[in-house]
Amino acid sequence: MLDSTRVINGTFGYVYHDGQWLTNIKSAEANVEITKEEIKRAGSRWTAHKVTGLSGTGTISGYKVTSEFVELIGKIADDKAGTFITELIIKLEDPESYGAYRVRLKGVTFDKIPLIQFEVGSLVEEELPFNFTGYELLDVIRPE
Repeated sequence: MLDSTRVINGTFGYVYHDGQWLTNIKSAEANVEITKEEIKRAGSRWTAHKVTGLSGTGTISGYKVTSEFVELIGKIADDKAGTFITELIIKLEDPESYGAYRVRLKGVTFDKIPLIQFEVGSLVEEELPFNFTGYELLDVIRPE
């Protein structure tokens, strides 16, 4: 039977950039899409699949507190500067769950420069979609 206390609570999710906890982040997501090619085989109606590539995408969203990411990501707008490439660590650490772990995202590049956005009477939030080119699972905790 499911022990409800072991279900991971997103309240205990954290995002780190350059070793700093980004306390303004409210949500984070990272996925790896697996690209496959169809393989037709003689003598069978079944179509097989061959993995031919991987593509990492994600998004972090939260309250707008500083313009740090505007400056970092915006370097690409300078014809003499290169693309901002970084790493993120996303961690789930619910003290009651079995599934606490960290994921290190490598080669992170952002998809847009969040220049400015607001709505009168509302808190300002921003969404930062990104791509990444590798990952590493860290500190995976399994039930005993």
